Amino acid sequence: MRTAIVVVVILILFSVGPVHGQLLPPSSETAADALEQSPRHGEYITVEFPDYDYPITSWVVYPERPTRAPVVIVIHEIFGLTDWIRAIADDLASEGYLAIAPDFLSGLGPDGGGTESFEERDDIVRSIRDLTPADVIKRLNAIYDYALTIPAATDQVSTIGFCWGGTMSFYYATAQPDLHAAVVFYGTSPDTDELHNIEAPVLGLYAEDDARVNVTIEPAAEEMERLGKTFEWYMYPDAGHGFVRQQDGRDGANLAATERAWEQMFIFLHENME
Repeated sequence: MRTAIVVVVILILFSVGPVHGQLLPPSSETAADALEQSPRHGEYITVEFPDYDYPITSWVVYPERPTRAPVVIVIHEIFGLTDWIRAIADDLASEGYLAIAPDFLSGLGPDGGGTESFEERDDIVRSIRDLTPADVIKRLNAIYDYALTIPAATDQVSTIGFCWGGTMSFYYATAQPDLHAAVVFYGTSPDTDELHNIEAPVLGLYAEDDARVNVTIEPAAEEMERLGKTFEWYMYPDAGHGFVRQQDGRDGANLAATERAWEQMFIFLHENME
């Protein structure tokens, strides 16, 4: 069981130098260019999913490093596997992580397609909402098991997720005892009666103007502290939900939140995976 307990709320942002080479991740507007200009090897792969007719399509990006790399599973938003999520995976690879971004809609779209097969975003959202937590856990376990077979990877696997994916990242920590870390970008917390199973440290990164999500933080923080678990969290003033994707929003608050949150994420991953 993890014994360190850290609960942090940031109410005032301050300037610090970047710990890693790249301070900002791609936004939705810069994602396509980031993918086009990336020097790293990224490819679509399929991961077999037991007792399911369709494999899980995933975007994998390999870092440029001489040694094997820890793995980060990137859990997409409620909008499915988009160019933005693929660019986020590439950004993680630029910092030395082997990133895998699965499409949780694999096989669920028209003619057995994934996210790309839907014509309307509303249909994507509806299909994501139809997935149960158990459905997601099964898919994540398949990706987790695949990650352990990659020759260029270590046996260290963590998750990060955004919005719906942030919720699933936190939830997966309740189901996968060998997870090394879980990062939650503005996702809701699991019910408190599920937190006792968590072994991995959890990092939560939240927007101040996001009450739907934020009302779930304190109950989780209190229960994690009572259980002796690690839940480190930060809240960024004036930022709105989805600030990493929408960095140009909220009169600079989303950009400031992204800058700080991205740095905190890499600090956390470095402490728990390298």
